Amino acid sequence: MQRRHCLSALAGLPLALGAGAGARAQAAGWNPSRPVRLIVGFAPGGSTDTSARVVAQSITAGLGQPVVVENRTGAAGNIGTEHVARSAPDGHTLVVASMGSHATNAFLYRDLPFDVVRDFAPVTQISFSSCLLVVHPSVKAGTVADLVRLAREKPGALNCGIAGAGSSQHFAAALFEHRADVRFTHVSYRGGAPAMADLIGGRIDVMFTPVVEALQQARDGQVRALGITRPERAAQLADVPAIAEAVPGYAFSSWLGLFAPAGTPEPAVRRIAQEVAGAMRNPQVRAQMEQLGYEPVGSTPEEFAAFYRREMQRVEELVRLSGATVN
Repeated sequence: MQRRHCLSALAGLPLALGAGAGARAQAAGWNPSRPVRLIVGFAPGGSTDTSARVVAQSITAGLGQPVVVENRTGAAGNIGTEHVARSAPDGHTLVVASMGSHATNAFLYRDLPFDVVRDFAPVTQISFSSCLLVVHPSVKAGTVADLVRLAREKPGALNCGIAGAGSSQHFAAALFEHRADVRFTHVSYRGGAPAMADLIGGRIDVMFTPVVEALQQARDGQVRALGITRPERAAQLADVPAIAEAVPGYAFSSWLGLFAPAGTPEPAVRRIAQEVAGAMRNPQVRAQMEQLGYEPVGSTPEEFAAFYRREMQRVEELVRLSGATVN
């Protein structure tokens, strides 16, 4: 996506869809007339898919219709995104988008058959997620500061696994290298699971990986957790320092959100956003999301639109900083 076109399209996102009692009344007046589909552009069993199923289950009763997850995989999420862009804008089809599929891809892929800004209406941010900085136990680093010293002593000697160009693992590592003034040798994999397998096997040295994909391995001693990419420590991982404690200014997060096709009626957008927000306040649902390594959000459409504008600028800078490209 060219910068000028992207910024122009982002400027067209609505600042607000309406507010107060009138907006709530409008939302209450819309009800789905058939099952609602949440499209996931990634394989069943992954963190995006699992989160989508938590959301679907939690909003079914409130909407009065089944909410079903449908996986349309391929092309780094682009196939699922395109399907929703071409779907009827009636509130019955939405995409569960990740930062990668709905922001990063816009800067990596030329000639996408859809525009992530123009062809979609932001509904709600579902969650934030962070990464753990983990190393193989043989790496002589017990803290983030130790790792920085080791990496500076031997630039490029440490192999860092990433789940492909433009992945969360890639961005988190590149940002760390920039902030800490170190250099790793990046080893690219076709996903986080094979990279983690090689880290456990000692074939690579370090990874920045979503919390859910490393938590159990760290608890079992298969890898050593040095830090978390949140600006501060996570309550459920209070013994794991924030990387920023050793590398000031460092923070990295990713997110999931719901988007509807552009032109979806405002009452439908707002009603779905309200149902998701209510679910994210439910203690049981929050606990499920936190077990997956996510921080529940449940924002309004206008809050999500404003957040998304900022994110597109941040992701463009991360793509530049990391040098991410695709063939």
